[in-house]
Amino acid sequence: MKRAFDLFIAAAMLLFLCPGLVVIAGMVVLGDGGSPFFRGWRVGLSGKPFRILKFRTMRPDAERLGGSSTANDDPRVTRIGAVLRRYKLDELPQLWNVLCGEMSLVGPRPEVQRFVDLYTEEERAILTVRPGLTDWASLWNIDEGAVLEGSADPDQAYCELIRPKKLQLQLAYVRRAGFWTDLGILYQTMGAVLFRVKFCEARALELGS
Repeated sequence: MKRAFDLFIAAAMLLFLCPGLVVIAGMVVLGDGGSPFFRGWRVGLSGKPFRILKFRTMRPDAERLGGSSTANDDPRVTRIGAVLRRYKLDELPQLWNVLCGEMSLVGPRPEVQRFVDLYTEEERAILTVRPGLTDWASLWNIDEGAVLEGSADPDQAYCELIRPKKLQLQLAYVRRAGFWTDLGILYQTMGAVLFRVKFCEARALELGS
């Protein structure tokens, strides 16, 4: 049922959003002449690597110039990229990853290999479900760039300030994963992105306990 729901919603959204996606892609290209898309390696279901698809929000050579964690004041972020990040528009191409079966609408956000290598045995349970566009951890950490802003080492700041709670909420989702949980998370995501409705992580942890 979850997979059928993912396929239906992802296909419908891609068809509906297609004109807007073309406009965004054109704006990214006009910004610096580079590719409109970023395809970075992430770790998915059962530890299988896949290429995540995003609108490119950073300089074409960004991976060579810095780490995987990005603060709002990162000089690698382009002008149009800052707008896309603020409203989560850079994530929309991941609907294609959902169609391909690499991701789900709801599930733990996929990590780069270096952070997956740090998982404890308990935390590896996160890899038993498909990664998603959104989950409780995403709602709690709706503006990661703002948290990392001003940090001399964003990757280190991510490990200290974000990763522990993120893992806790992702594990809570794994324990509670189900159709109605997913619907609730999608509803909360719309409220958080469109109206900046505050998320209550304590309630999520209670549900996932």
